[in-house]
Amino acid sequence: MDGLNLDEMLDDLRRLVETESPSDDPEALRRSAEVLAEVISSRLGPGVEIIEGPAGPHVRWSGSDRPRVLVLGHHDTVFPLGTLERRPFAVVDGRATGPGVFDMKAGIVQAVWGVAASGHAESVELLFSCDEEVGSLSSRAMIEERALDCGAVLVLEPSADGGALKIGRKGTGTFQVTVQGRASHAGLDPEKGVNSLVEAAHQVLAVAALADPTRGTTVTPTVAHGGTADNVVPAETTIRVDVRVTGPDEAARVEAAMASLTPVDPAASISVSGAVGRPPMPEGSAGELLGLAREHDPAIGAVVVGGGSDGNFTAAVGVPTLDGMGAVGGGAHADHEHVLVETMPDRARLVAAVVSARCA
Repeated sequence: MDGLNLDEMLDDLRRLVETESPSDDPEALRRSAEVLAEVISSRLGPGVEIIEGPAGPHVRWSGSDRPRVLVLGHHDTVFPLGTLERRPFAVVDGRATGPGVFDMKAGIVQAVWGVAASGHAESVELLFSCDEEVGSLSSRAMIEERALDCGAVLVLEPSADGGALKIGRKGTGTFQVTVQGRASHAGLDPEKGVNSLVEAAHQVLAVAALADPTRGTTVTPTVAHGGTADNVVPAETTIRVDVRVTGPDEAARVEAAMASLTPVDPAASISVSGAVGRPPMPEGSAGELLGLAREHDPAIGAVVVGGGSDGNFTAAVGVPTLDGMGAVGGGAHADHEHVLVETMPDRARLVAAVVSARCA
């Protein structure tokens, strides 16, 4: 018997989901870290460390001072405080729902139980950051250092469709374009103003044109803010841009093009910040880890995806990284997110099998 008990796994999942943990709320993240530490301790014993950081607390557990596998995840979510009241944790018709249940609190529970069932917990380190959803700015260096020390990484991001693992990811980045104009009365003397919103419209088109589908590069303006009142020529407009690239050459091209944006109206000015912060995770980054997963489940799928994760960082420093080890379900970052409850023990067994094969 492997000791996996679905009812108890769901109890742990309920505790994590009912402790909301939006990335931008340090106090909520502290409560989440404390509850997560209690869950880990109850299943794996002492050794949990809460690591303070500028974005909030990270949670680390290690079975010894010489771990051979880093099990990597995050306890922050994209959902604002109060989402739980509108969308409480529930298990109905075989689906668990609630804020963050799919990305990635079910994955955390599966991993903790899987490590406990592996028989090799002493060779494992768990690391759950608090800022993955907002770029991992405070955790990246720690993640890279721990990955290099352990030598192999299992990432608990949700699986792809049908439970497939993720063996490659695009590099990702966010840019902000700020257009400065000059305010004036929109009815009395609009000609005395410099309309930042009109200039921003030109820049949105220029930015979108940087995409290159033939190379898998997407450049997508996503958020815009401009203006102060209906009767005022807007003096400032900002544009947020999501970028996804498959390789470093495309990252360099897009970064250079963004930095070179030039105003159509010479009276306006433009400033650009941001970069491709997560490097691509090339296909093949999993190395032997994918083979170990397929020894356990020969039918398991493996795909390349567009979204980024902290696995991008660990793969970029040369550490074998197998991603998508987390929950099976759907709806990440959306109100319809869910986890297929019956898959949770098997996903825990997958973690246990890869850990056991790696550490035997």
